[in-house]
Amino acid sequence: MVLKFPYKKEKSPILGTIYRPMAQVFLWSEKGKYWSEIWMIVDTGADYTLLPRFLAEDLKIDLEKECKVFSTQGVGGSERVYFLPKIKVKLGKWERIIPIGFLERNEIPPLMGRHLFLETFESLFSSDHKVSFWQKRKQTKS
Repeated sequence: MVLKFPYKKEKSPILGTIYRPMAQVFLWSEKGKYWSEIWMIVDTGADYTLLPRFLAEDLKIDLEKECKVFSTQGVGGSERVYFLPKIKVKLGKWERIIPIGFLERNEIPPLMGRHLFLETFESLFSSDHKVSFWQKRKQTKS
């Protein structure tokens, strides 16, 4: 099964029109017992999935009690990250258990990262402004 999602067309004061590859992802709230829909930028440069702080509240995650805190470096400088080692996520019919990080700020977009998530799919970023995902084939030993 192949999943396709549209790029999000946005205006940039410097670049004019830009297109961001977006994917509809659902995160499981263990405490609330519900799936929360989040549109994420598919970020092949992100080591792991990163979310703004307010989504922890939506998912009923206590950042101070359930997460490990560390600092990370990015283009914008140093940031405090609240790292949750395991959360259930769903992309189409596929489910994964992945780690995620929450930044202290709310102004960042949700980023789908590689570790245990994006790297588990074959992905195609097309010039017709769609992103496609499909399950990687299992490697067989010869």
